[in-house]
Amino acid sequence: MDIVQLRQRHYIDFMKSMHIENYLDDQFTQLQKLADESSPDFVYEVVTLFFQDSEKLIDNLSKALEQPVVDFSQVANHAHQFKGSSSSIGAHRVKNQCVKFRAYCEENNLEGCLNCLQELQQEYIVLKSKFEYLFELEQEILKNGGTIPTMD
Repeated sequence: MDIVQLRQRHYIDFMKSMHIENYLDDQFTQLQKLADESSPDFVYEVVTLFFQDSEKLIDNLSKALEQPVVDFSQVANHAHQFKGSSSSIGAHRVKNQCVKFRAYCEENNLEGCLNCLQELQQEYIVLKSKFEYLFELEQEILKNGGTIPTMD
């Protein structure tokens, strides 16, 4: 088995683990199917935009929760926005944290929101590192003349 085959197998195993651990759902698989020869970097570009937007949303959530009087509807709107963008790339665990976040907002529960923000940040950091590794694997496969395997 050559390096490309080993990396392809590792790629598939890593993708499966991301699904099993609920970091990703079927929406990510659908996103991958949108990439083609005319836009081979489509998934990378979409995920990169997600992470750029997420940084802003996390910052907005943090700032909104630091206010002397917290506007829970504003916090809920930020969480809703984050939920939508995470859903669009299939970031299942991040999306679920956003759902919890909104529930705490509806209860005007500041402590719950602050704890949820920490959990959301942690899920985000783990997801980002997993994607960075996944994209490194892709680059290594392509650099060695292979193709990115699909999970059908």
